[in-house]
Amino acid sequence: MNSVGNLFLYLRASYGIYNVLKRMVYVMGYGYIGQMDPTYILVIIGIVITLAASARVKTTFSKYSRIHSMSGYTGAQVAERLLYDAGIFDVRVERVPGNLSDHYDPRSKTLRLSEPVYGQSSLAAIGVAAHECGHAMQHQHSYVPLKLRSSLVPVANIGSMAAWPIIILGVVLSWNSFLIGLGIILFSIAVLFQIVTLPVEFNASRRAIVKLGETGILQQQELKQSKKVLDAAALTYVAAAAATILQLLRLLMMFGGGRNRD
Repeated sequence: MNSVGNLFLYLRASYGIYNVLKRMVYVMGYGYIGQMDPTYILVIIGIVITLAASARVKTTFSKYSRIHSMSGYTGAQVAERLLYDAGIFDVRVERVPGNLSDHYDPRSKTLRLSEPVYGQSSLAAIGVAAHECGHAMQHQHSYVPLKLRSSLVPVANIGSMAAWPIIILGVVLSWNSFLIGLGIILFSIAVLFQIVTLPVEFNASRRAIVKLGETGILQQQELKQSKKVLDAAALTYVAAAAATILQLLRLLMMFGGGRNRD
């Protein structure tokens, strides 16, 4: 649930690396000397989208954290109930520190709920807990997009960390097209990961709302309110995908067509 926070930190780091790269390009005689770099607009759009999604989910979560469910179930109790109802008996429910740090770990089969969710009976807490149960249900049924995302995790992590250093190295080595191209490919894998994440998250939310209704944990009006929390959270993943796509577009604008050094 904290994808936008992580993405914003990544955008800031990438922006810093980009400024270093830009100075190097200027010194070597490339780039937009004496002009504003037009790719800046993509950086700005990505940051605005990220901040807007982050603000939306925090505001919505805060609003519905003040409304308690009629059933009185806490987030942890909802998770245990939904897992049992789905026939999942080998997943542990744990409390973890942080805010909106909730997640399901398929490797250890552990569903981790943050402090504002684990012991609270708010509509927001119940919605988030049910969403993470949705991921456990996906795991149980070998949901293809979840398996694909899990397989991409190590490669996407390497790609997101190594892309810019490799591109910078390519620029330093007399605009080495192989290294620059490799860096763009690595970053493209990180973009693919964000895109694959979208159906995984939307499907988990859909499963959550269906189960909350079937089990009677939430009434009809409560379901609508809890769904607003999940919809706001889903927007953070849309923002993450959009921001990384904009980053990739900027890379292609800068390097995709090559540079004439003469």
